[in-house]
Amino acid sequence: MIPRRTLLTALPLLATPALAQTPPPPNEPRPPRGREGREGREGREGREGRPGKEGRPPAQRYSLEQATSDRAQLHTIAFSGLAFLSGDFAADTFLPPGKVSDYFGFQYLRDIDAVQGGHSPAFLTRIAFATLAILTPAQRALLIEAGRAQQADVRRFALLRLPLIKAFRQNLERSGPAARAPLNRTAVLAHSAALYELDGRIAWARAQAMARVIRSLSAEQREQFARLKFGDSRSWPAAGDVTEPPERRSLPHDLDVALMTHASELFAWQGGSLEADTYFCPERHAMYFGGFGLKTAPALGKQDYAISTALTGDAGAEFLALLQPAQRARIEALPEQQRAALQDIVGLRRRIASELRRLLAGEAADPAEVLRLSRRYGERDGELAFLYAQAFAAVGQSLSPEQGRALQALRDRAPHDPRDPKGPFLYAAPLDAAGAAEAEKTTALFDRP
Repeated sequence: MIPRRTLLTALPLLATPALAQTPPPPNEPRPPRGREGREGREGREGREGRPGKEGRPPAQRYSLEQATSDRAQLHTIAFSGLAFLSGDFAADTFLPPGKVSDYFGFQYLRDIDAVQGGHSPAFLTRIAFATLAILTPAQRALLIEAGRAQQADVRRFALLRLPLIKAFRQNLERSGPAARAPLNRTAVLAHSAALYELDGRIAWARAQAMARVIRSLSAEQREQFARLKFGDSRSWPAAGDVTEPPERRSLPHDLDVALMTHASELFAWQGGSLEADTYFCPERHAMYFGGFGLKTAPALGKQDYAISTALTGDAGAEFLALLQPAQRARIEALPEQQRAALQDIVGLRRRIASELRRLLAGEAADPAEVLRLSRRYGERDGELAFLYAQAFAAVGQSLSPEQGRALQALRDRAPHDPRDPKGPFLYAAPLDAAGAAEAEKTTALFDRP
């Protein structure tokens, strides 16, 4: 077993070539109030040394086929295994807010950007500011009120994740209830179903609010949005070139994050498509094992930080290379074991997104259907999470001391800033006492001894 450590550091680009490059998850920290970071605009290097506009390689072609391919999935799973077996509960809890109710095309917008600007935190700030500048005060007020109305559910979603995260780590460490009984698959799936039903309720409320704003746009506003091209951030103004909406100055942190999220998703939804809404990056599912804590948390609050698009694939390949054949086989079997569930998830996402788009078109839509499909989505994601938890625990418990040291060295290879937040987190904010208490409710996720 590897000692638990709280190291939220980014890995370097590793020497082992990746089988596949997978897109990074979005990072949704609170954007700064004012001008964007020094290096947030196209043509300038990010902190990771990504080449600027003149030196960028051609953009990758992202699609659901790529995201669900065995190659992308294997390295994403392997990266999660690295994060989980070298991390701790605190790192496991980090989650970008944009991963909640993500049926509005923003992840696709990030990944297909013509100049690969979507992997910088400044990306969200720019399009959110540009969107809010087009909207009237009354329209902005609708988004603010929607964010306020959703705050309790958004918080509850983050809280409900915590028992699963804690239970999976207890399963690895054979601690707490796991010292006496195995993880219960039925209980994990039921908990995940309840979590995703809540996610569906948030998505429905968000879609209602955004559809109302979009349908109220004037012809002039629609022309302004048309000039901001979907998939090419070069057509967008820099955040510092747009007047910051005055409402932000008086909003509390959580509500400000909600406003920026709603604004960026509104742009993506009105300019996107059903395929964009359905799309997800490979890291989107079974988000309980610390991948975001390892990869995305170091970008928190740093507008000039560029998350490497090669990190997941390179680090995943290196992790697999550290394992013995029997250990590696447990990880390499997962893409096949999850295949049916993952394909079902694609269909469920498309059906949910299609129902939500009815609101955008002014048609009647069925909230009960959204919730029903969301519960099924949660069950299928729970299946993935259970498979990963069991495989990671088996590998982690069989690691030799030498493998343990090598795995920790892989995590520690890059320098890290000791001032970075260490967690535990509720999304990207420090976890409060109520959240810590919620995380301890794991007994029901194990068999009765």
